[in-house]
Amino acid sequence: MFGTVLTFDIETVPDVAAGRRLYGLNGLGDEDVAKAMFHKRREENGSEFLRHPLQRVVAISVLLRHRDEIKIWSLGEIDSDEAVIIRRFFDGIERFSPTLVSWNGSGFDLPVLHYRSLLHGVPAPRYWDTGDGSKEFRWNNYVNRYHSRHTDLMDVLSGYQARACAPLHDISVLLGLPGKLDMDGGDVWGRYCAGRLAEIRDYCETDVVNTYLVYTRYELIRGNLTEKEWAEEQALVRRTIGQDAKAHPHWQRFLDAWPEKGSGV
Repeated sequence: MFGTVLTFDIETVPDVAAGRRLYGLNGLGDEDVAKAMFHKRREENGSEFLRHPLQRVVAISVLLRHRDEIKIWSLGEIDSDEAVIIRRFFDGIERFSPTLVSWNGSGFDLPVLHYRSLLHGVPAPRYWDTGDGSKEFRWNNYVNRYHSRHTDLMDVLSGYQARACAPLHDISVLLGLPGKLDMDGGDVWGRYCAGRLAEIRDYCETDVVNTYLVYTRYELIRGNLTEKEWAEEQALVRRTIGQDAKAHPHWQRFLDAWPEKGSGV
């Protein structure tokens, strides 16, 4: 079996405070500032997708596979500020030195976390180590795109070819997994404005589980898991989220959308 794995996903909203400073938008409310930021970005390149430094992190969800257990949660409390949840993410790397697993983490999640940790002054020596601190990190570290200490599944499975990339939802459904249930990344800002951060955290957690389940399938085709071990891993995930299904309805919806006969074969 593989060692400690930390699968992660982030959700972001426009950094309206930065938008006010950059574009001289003092006096406007948050939603109007965001509209102006989207408009400015659309003028720049035809897309409203904001540049990475202007994405403020409102949720980081993780699945930690350590020893014989899986734990799934969103970092910090629901009212924790950005610096706190980013610090907790990098503290986990300091503690466990895990294999990081993501979907498009190299293209989005980690660059955003780089800029935002720069803003807040969050130290992460283990994460940034490329061999000066530990010789083993010279040949396998978190920063190098082609190293496995951070495995960006979208990047790897596409052969590092942008034209071959696929959405997490599509690959999840292809493998018989639930994929995205009742929202996607385009809904995050609207729900954030409506004060529905709990729903955003729930959504982020389900993305993390989809990603981890795709990762187990990837480990199967690499020969790092046998068919039996892969099936056991599916069962462990089911048991883990099943224990919280009554208290957390998003897990019950996930299980309802993931019949055992459709577990990726």
